[in-house]
Amino acid sequence: MAKRKEPVKAPDKKPYQVFVSHATADKWLAKVLCEKIEDTGATSFRDDRDIKGGDDIPDEIRRHMKKSHELMVLLTPESVGRQWVTLEVGAMWGRSNRIRIVIVLCHVPVDPIPTMLKNKKAIPLNDLDQYLSELKDRVRSYYG
Repeated sequence: MAKRKEPVKAPDKKPYQVFVSHATADKWLAKVLCEKIEDTGATSFRDDRDIKGGDDIPDEIRRHMKKSHELMVLLTPESVGRQWVTLEVGAMWGRSNRIRIVIVLCHVPVDPIPTMLKNKKAIPLNDLDQYLSELKDRVRSYYG
């Protein structure tokens, strides 16, 4: 198992975290996305990796949502319409209008995107490098 990279440290700031919402069936792809996110200097939260046995799942999800600066929603044929993905999007959307919500499309056309996300510019998986470049800039700016 690959060891997680240490995030960029700043003594007076919490890590810049991206919460990755995905369907369980898309775990491998979510893992790869988290590795790419962490290469930018940000940290990532992925439920299957970061929630330990015996933890209260909803409590841990809420705790990590509060710590996160962005939500990445991996929309695939498996995740479109999944209750947990919709719940996570709704919770982040309702938390603050300053939370960046990024939709990554993988084999999903624009039509099934949930209504609350229709006004967000979706990123096809093949264009992920552009998002990662922009994320790296946000992380650098955050840490000053």
